[in-house]
Amino acid sequence: MTSSSEVPGFYKKKPSERLDYVKKFANLSDEEAKAIGGYGALGKDTANRMIENVVGTFPLPLGIAANFMINKKEYMVPMAVEEPSVVAAATHMAKGTRSNGGISADSDDPVMIGQIQLVNLDEPFEAKERILSKRKEIINLANEQDPILVKFGGGCKDIEVRVLDSDTGPMVITHLLVDCRDAMGANAVNTMAEAVAPRLETITGGRVYLRIISNLAIYRKTRATAVWPSEFLGGEEVVDGIIEAFAFACADPFRVATHNKGIMNGIDPVVIATGNDWRAIEAGAHTYGQWKEGHGSFTNWEKTNNGDLKGTIEIPMAVGLVGGATATHPTAKACVKILDVKIPGGASELSQIICAVGLCQNLGALRALASEGIQRGHMGLHARNLAVQAGAKESEIDKVAEMLKLSGTVRADVAEKFLSEIREN
Repeated sequence: MTSSSEVPGFYKKKPSERLDYVKKFANLSDEEAKAIGGYGALGKDTANRMIENVVGTFPLPLGIAANFMINKKEYMVPMAVEEPSVVAAATHMAKGTRSNGGISADSDDPVMIGQIQLVNLDEPFEAKERILSKRKEIINLANEQDPILVKFGGGCKDIEVRVLDSDTGPMVITHLLVDCRDAMGANAVNTMAEAVAPRLETITGGRVYLRIISNLAIYRKTRATAVWPSEFLGGEEVVDGIIEAFAFACADPFRVATHNKGIMNGIDPVVIATGNDWRAIEAGAHTYGQWKEGHGSFTNWEKTNNGDLKGTIEIPMAVGLVGGATATHPTAKACVKILDVKIPGGASELSQIICAVGLCQNLGALRALASEGIQRGHMGLHARNLAVQAGAKESEIDKVAEMLKLSGTVRADVAEKFLSEIREN
C-alpha cells in the first residue's frame, strides 16, 4: 500500500493513473475504485478539463419536480439532490398553488458588484471624491474589456465608492455595477476590476490589493409569491402553525439557520442540475439574510383575509446560461432544455424558477413541522434507502420499508433483521 500523499507531477498524470495511485493509497477494492472512476454522461475528457486532478465523477440522483406553473408558464423542474423527500415536497406544494393561478415571480436586472480595495490612503474621503469625479472614465475603461457584453445591453452601468474602517486602517472600496445579462458574471466582472485597478491607484495614490466579484448580489434579487388554500394545507390550525414557525425563525438565529436550509433544499438542487455555482448562491443568500436584518428568513408567510396562506421569497440569485458547466456539461444542458429557458433573458427566468422551488420547499418543511412532524415523510423514503443498503431487491424493498415504518424504528440494523426474516419465510 502506498502511504504518501506527496506525489510529484500528480497533476500531469492521466485520470486512470491518478485513480490507480489513490486505489493503492487507500487500499480500495476493485469495486470501490470502479465506483469513483466512472464518468457517465460527462465523459472523461470533459471532466478532466473542468477541474484538476480528476479521477472520476460523483453522480447525484436527478429528479423532476412536477406541477409548477410560474407566471402562467408550465414547468417540469430538474433537481439534483441526495436528500429524500425534497423533490416530493416541492412537487406537492407546487400543486397547491395552481388553484390560485400558480406562482408569480420577477427579477431585478442582472447587476453584479465588482470590488476594488484601495489602502495606504492618508485622506480616504478625498480619495473617494477623486474616484467619483472620474466616474465616466472608469465606466468606459471597464466596458472596454468586454465589448460583446456591452453590445448585448450589458456592461458596467455605474460605480459606488465606500470608505471602510478596518483593523488595518481605513480602506476605500470601489464597486463596479455590471449588468451581466445571461451570464453569472464572475469572469466579466473580475476582468473589469483588474483593468480598472491601476487607474484607481493613479487617481488616488493608494495601493490596490483585492479586485474581485462580490457574491452578495443585492442588485440582482429575485422574488416569488403564491397563495395556498387553507384546506389544501390541512385547515386553519395548520396555517396558524406555519405562521408561528415562521415567527420562530424570525426571532431566533438557531431556528432560522434550519429554516433557511429548508429553502436551500429546493434552491440548490436546481442550481446544481443546471450547472450553476451553488456555493455562490449559498454564500450570497446567507450573507444577504444577515445584511438585511441580522438573521432574517428569506421567506415571509402571512394569512390572507379569507384564511389562506400567502408566501413570498426574496433572495439574491446570480445564475447564468452562458459559460461554465451550464455550457459544457451534457446533463446540465439537457436540464436547461427541460426548463425551456433561452438566451436572451433566460437567466432571469431561471432565477425565478429556482426561487419558486425554494418557496415551495420551505412550505413543505413548515407544513410538516406544524402538523405531522418532519420525520414522517422523510423517514418513509429513508426506510427505502435503508432497505436497499441492507441488500433488499425488487419487492423486498417495499416490504422491508413498510416493516421499518410500522416498527417505528428506522435503523440499518433493524432493516437487516427484517430482510433476514422475509428471506427465511
